[in-house]
Amino acid sequence: MVDMQQIKGTITVPVEGMSCASCVLRVEKALKKVEGVSAATVNLATEQTTITFDPVRVTLERLRQAVSDAGYSLGKPIGEERPDDGAGRYSTGLHRLKTELVVAVALTLPVMAISMLSMTTWFHSVVPLGMKETNILLLLLTAPVLLFSGKRFFTGFWKTARHATADMNTLVALGTGAAFLYSAVVVLFPAWLEAGAEPGTVYFDTAATIITLILLGRYLEVRARHRSSDAIRRLLGLQPPTARVIREGSESDIPVNQVVLDDIVMVRPGERIPVDGVVASGSTTVDESMVTGESLPVEKSPGARLVGGTVNRNGSVTLRATAIGAHTLLAQIVKLVEEAQGSKAPIQSLADRIASVFVPSVIVLALLTFAGWHFAAGTTFTHALVNSIAVLIIACPCALGLATPTAMTVGIGVAASHGILIRNAASLEKAKSVTTIVMDKTGTVTEGKPAVTDVILMGENTRDGLLRYAAAVERQSEHPLAEAVVESARSSPGEIPRCESFRSLTGLGVTGIVDGRPVAAGNAAMMKESGVDITGALGSVEKLTGEGKALLLVAIDSAVAGIIAVADRIKPTSAGAVGELRQMGIDVIMLTGDNETTARAIASRAGIENVLAGVLPAGKADRIRRLQSEGKTVAMVGDGINDAPALAQADVGIALGTGTDIAMEAADITLMKGDLATIALAIRLSSGTLRIIRQNLFWAFLYNVIAIPLAAFGLLTPVVAAGAMALSSVSVVTNSLRLRRFAP
Repeated sequence: MVDMQQIKGTITVPVEGMSCASCVLRVEKALKKVEGVSAATVNLATEQTTITFDPVRVTLERLRQAVSDAGYSLGKPIGEERPDDGAGRYSTGLHRLKTELVVAVALTLPVMAISMLSMTTWFHSVVPLGMKETNILLLLLTAPVLLFSGKRFFTGFWKTARHATADMNTLVALGTGAAFLYSAVVVLFPAWLEAGAEPGTVYFDTAATIITLILLGRYLEVRARHRSSDAIRRLLGLQPPTARVIREGSESDIPVNQVVLDDIVMVRPGERIPVDGVVASGSTTVDESMVTGESLPVEKSPGARLVGGTVNRNGSVTLRATAIGAHTLLAQIVKLVEEAQGSKAPIQSLADRIASVFVPSVIVLALLTFAGWHFAAGTTFTHALVNSIAVLIIACPCALGLATPTAMTVGIGVAASHGILIRNAASLEKAKSVTTIVMDKTGTVTEGKPAVTDVILMGENTRDGLLRYAAAVERQSEHPLAEAVVESARSSPGEIPRCESFRSLTGLGVTGIVDGRPVAAGNAAMMKESGVDITGALGSVEKLTGEGKALLLVAIDSAVAGIIAVADRIKPTSAGAVGELRQMGIDVIMLTGDNETTARAIASRAGIENVLAGVLPAGKADRIRRLQSEGKTVAMVGDGINDAPALAQADVGIALGTGTDIAMEAADITLMKGDLATIALAIRLSSGTLRIIRQNLFWAFLYNVIAIPLAAFGLLTPVVAAGAMALSSVSVVTNSLRLRRFAP
């Protein structure tokens, strides 16, 4: 038994036996009736249910029993499955369906041929059988089609009938069963129907063909639905099965699930990285495109983070394992995408409400059709029966149930392949409606790391020389600007010299002796206190300060030698991303706790006109609420812990995958690359997915609105109805798969 305490109240479990939207509602209803279950959503496209419950009051066996009582069955929770369980389940189900289809086709073709040819004199001149013997042969050929190939429909019908409910299986079983039983009575007990039937008229070909066509449609539908979850299977296939671990000085290949934390793992060129870790030795470039969507390889050196499933390109490295199993980034991404694909979008609610009354209504309509033709119009029993069968078959609500979840499944999978992780279907649906995007500054619009942007020289000093002298005294400082200066000096030619007699003056700067020369680095107040004349630098100081940059004045031998400006640089893609969003008609606002001058300077370079500066972390969510009160649909983009409340408050929270875990937990969408350019991509994908869903729902509704009256008025035969019903389901899934061609 699964330890429900460890599952923490939410599980995603495969559901077996569902066939239409009515099945979805029945499983949801059965689960929600279990005391302690607070929510249950079922997705027909992924054939999974996500259940939220009180683990103290609910066991997995109790959930299984509730679903079983409703006529369906639950598999193992997704987290408890082996990686190949899902593929095995699909393979077994498809093989069984294919076998049933092959048998049906093999028997239906001769049934159809005999049914048509038996009406000719040529047939009876060649085959020494009378009509009675011919009909008995048709009965014997058709029976296996219903009892073997069509068994799933009659079994499903019986399960739902025991609970006084109905679904697609009910319609198929009633339609084909009525055609077969009527024909069997005509052949075996013709005297029973002499008063109201057409003597000798049988519909074995109708019953067999309906079963065959519906099975063909189901087979094509299952294959197409399987393709909609390609993103998950590609992600699962990224992790290699084994890892080369170095223990006690020797290398050995072990199953990846036996790697433990802090193991040293060897990764050679061209191999996939087996687990998350940090580079212990060596350097290389890594292709992280399947995780982040970034096409360019990323350089890795000792201390750099490595993600399991990515590809080591051109160098041998060893890594120290920092996350294994379900705790790796890849496993978390797979879990997030699975949960998102299994969730239900708000737009699905209309289809659900219709499906809840659809099948019972169709059964009533079929009875009315029979009564209308037989009693009101005075047609034969056979003619009335055929028309009522056509109504039952044409109205199967498969397309209605698949219209939304298949498109959502494909859309969320496509997003994942572009480095966009979407928490649930509702988040994908809401993204389309965003009218205002609020962006944090530090780490979102900017790199989040101060860097030297300007070096202004005074006198005869060189840029590299000034940086080396400044870095020599700053290397021992803990000031935030010091790291940026030292980092810049290290990237310049020459070594950073030693500093002697180092002193740190709080609120002013630092001093020391470098190469025998006194060096001071600090603010204008320090220069004044040290007697250094900075009159010639005031123009540059005023200009750089106006650009929102932090300044470090450097004096050598008691004379100002230059100015070093440090700022948090905007990301290379920020300006382009903001421009694209504005072209889409979306307002962009910067929200930051930084001062007005710095915020305005950064916003100007990024192309953002609206700035809310000096906002404390506690006030960010309040600012989002104010915008929402103005009727705006707001998306918040951030990466830090202080952004989490605002991300949760926003209509759509967008976190950067390069930020903190708590920000990603609070967000609806996570951008794995940390690139703002993917925001527009996510919104366009949302729009494209909703467009496909509306198309699916339109055609599913239109199909039923047109087809059911045609069948009721006798303008569609049951065979044509079966073909149309199967085609409608396949067309909905195929239309959804067009999203796979979506490109940035």
